[in-house]
Amino acid sequence: MSTPSYTDIAVNGLWKNNPALVQLLGLCPLLAVTSSVVNALGLAVATTFVLVTSNTTVSLIRSVVPDTVRLPVFVMIIAAAVTGTELLMQAYAYELYQILGIFLPLITTNCVILGRADGFARKQPVLPALSDGLLMGLGFGAVLLVLGALREALGTGRLFADMDLLFGAGAAAWEVVLVQDYQAFLLAILPPGAFIFTGLLIAIKHLIDARIERRRAALRAAPASGSKRVRVTGTIS
Repeated sequence: MSTPSYTDIAVNGLWKNNPALVQLLGLCPLLAVTSSVVNALGLAVATTFVLVTSNTTVSLIRSVVPDTVRLPVFVMIIAAAVTGTELLMQAYAYELYQILGIFLPLITTNCVILGRADGFARKQPVLPALSDGLLMGLGFGAVLLVLGALREALGTGRLFADMDLLFGAGAAAWEVVLVQDYQAFLLAILPPGAFIFTGLLIAIKHLIDARIERRRAALRAAPASGSKRVRVTGTIS
């Protein structure tokens, strides 16, 4: 398998092959914890850390792990990275750890992580594997944050509430009140709202992709502009 360029890795992770909008993987935590920006950001950081750690480790050991046991080995690597993430969050963001609950250990079963480890990292050198993990995590995290912001804003009329759970007491002042005396729109922060907003984001991505493809097709079909000089050789009788 040839090594893709870093530009291709970035485009795939952030847009073309986005785990949440294209592969539709990891939807359980995506829909469950994106009721606020701080929850979404906490899960995004945890998932990205596990992706980078597992991809890098799998790439480092790819030449010594036989195919017969590669999947159990990859799962053990992912589980170890998730355990480390849980311990770090318990130590430095315990209240957020309690809010995220079961969805942190469930990162172990996230198909995005095992899929990138088996489909990409085991076939590539360390730096491309690390970059793939980072950019796939950023693409997944970006969708988490957009969903969290939409649901929090429409559901509560605020943004960046409770950021002190992740960044310390100084971040309590980051909260932005969008609408005073806002009547809570419960649908936005309940699971049906997560399905609706995720579907809207997927639809928007498809519309953008279709518009880009139409523009490319129009450029390919457009005749070359300007006059052309034709040279005639030989004798004309």
